[in-house]
Amino acid sequence: MSLTLLPASEVIARFDQFDTLIDARSEGEYAQDHLPGALNWPTLHDEERQAIGTMYKQVNAFEAKKRGAALAARNIAAHIEAHVLDKGRDWGPLAYCWRGGKRSGSLSLVLDQIGFRVSLVEGGYKAFRAAMLQDMETCATRLRLQVICGTTGSGKTRLLQALRGIGAQVLDLEDLARHRSSVLGALPGVEQPTQKRFDTLVWEQLRGFDPERVVFVESESKKVGNVSIHPALVERMRSSPCSVVELALDQRVELLMEDYAYFTANPEHFCNRLDALTAQRGKVVIEAWKDTVRRGDLRPVVQELLTTHYDPVYLQSMERNFGQFGQASRLTPTDRSEASMQAVAASLHTA
Repeated sequence: MSLTLLPASEVIARFDQFDTLIDARSEGEYAQDHLPGALNWPTLHDEERQAIGTMYKQVNAFEAKKRGAALAARNIAAHIEAHVLDKGRDWGPLAYCWRGGKRSGSLSLVLDQIGFRVSLVEGGYKAFRAAMLQDMETCATRLRLQVICGTTGSGKTRLLQALRGIGAQVLDLEDLARHRSSVLGALPGVEQPTQKRFDTLVWEQLRGFDPERVVFVESESKKVGNVSIHPALVERMRSSPCSVVELALDQRVELLMEDYAYFTANPEHFCNRLDALTAQRGKVVIEAWKDTVRRGDLRPVVQELLTTHYDPVYLQSMERNFGQFGQASRLTPTDRSEASMQAVAASLHTA
């Protein structure tokens, strides 16, 4: 037999050495979060897991285990027929479930009896997540970060995209969080990842960076929408060197009109989002902005949002939270265009 039980810390250390990562949990658990690159081979599907859980409570554990074993056996057989028949004897998968190991253990036992080199995560996903969060702290402390600051609409995200396009290392937290990181930053029809999923996505990026090269990241707060950035990464960002993107006000307004075109297409949605600023700006101001938006004139509202709300808040936050903001280098794209951002990216990447 070649079934190996691995502590989560060892799984972290050997993460790239497994031929296949198998998540034996249900589809719903997998959707909440999973190990990077893992395939979902449910030992029990969502509805089956729910039914067995109900039987545990309403009948008894013995009857539930019998029924669960029958369901698991059928599901494991289907996975083998669909995914395993073409595998050679040197195939070495890693399997895990939630914590106790029953679901992944059942699948792994069959694979082991076939003759494959199977590894199991000791303590399952729960133990892996704890080890991953600890490793994220280690990854964050060795990063060479360059923080891209700039007032709202200055083109920070466009600059990050330009940097990535020329091969720079970029950590785009807003992209991973699926949110533009402001009161108005929710993307229509786009659901943010769970906190667990966001953490895993960030860890996957951090572990792939070359610690000898600079990583460019935007100056985020502790949260991006509804998800939180790991405290160790926040601390590293706030102690790192900064560069400030400075773009003319008219260009910032036009950039936001482009990036938030869904507000132009749906002014009422914009008005609904403006309500979130009532506590800060007052009802009279918000209602005046909404009247202007409903008349189809968004630019004055966008400009006033920048000059009276976002800019003062941003500058206070940067000065308070980022230790090297006062010594930040200045980046001055000529306009909001892709070519202009590429020129700034090239100068920054070679600096």
